[in-house]
Amino acid sequence: MMMFSRLLSFSMLGALVLLNVAPEASANEGEVRDTVQRVFQQLKARDYAGLYDTLPTASQARLSRQRFTTALRRAQDIYVLDRMDVGQVRVSGNMAVVDTVLYGRLVSPLETEGKIEVQQYLVREGGRWRVATGDRATTQRFLTSNPAFGRKFPIREPRIYVKQNGNWVEFNMPGSRRR
Repeated sequence: MMMFSRLLSFSMLGALVLLNVAPEASANEGEVRDTVQRVFQQLKARDYAGLYDTLPTASQARLSRQRFTTALRRAQDIYVLDRMDVGQVRVSGNMAVVDTVLYGRLVSPLETEGKIEVQQYLVREGGRWRVATGDRATTQRFLTSNPAFGRKFPIREPRIYVKQNGNWVEFNMPGSRRR
């Protein structure tokens, strides 16, 4: 009877630990997913000043708000974003990576549908998730400072596709390493 009581106690303790850990992991994944979706909506709405506030502080230190918003305004004449699919979300401590597919239309120099498969890297600073995807130096620094996360989730180059004859065809930029 004593053995059964101890086994039941350990089982209850294990269940409590799992109940406390699982919601926290789910909450973090939910926060990360919400951040990625909010940032996409800001980009789609052309709220570039608001987007600047989602950058990690290291990125903001290297890039002024004006330079950031000017670069994005120039790009808005080239493409229009339509929607985003959010795939797997992986969180480890203060870092996260999210698989996404962005869909849109190129409007210049030629009009065509396009999509980009890209990993979104996020870092938690000051209790908020910040998107470090567009800043390779910041992303690399965070991955270098957390080698286990970096080995588990290495940076993958974005893959760009255009629609030709109803099929998605990978688009390789001239001079890109992908063959």
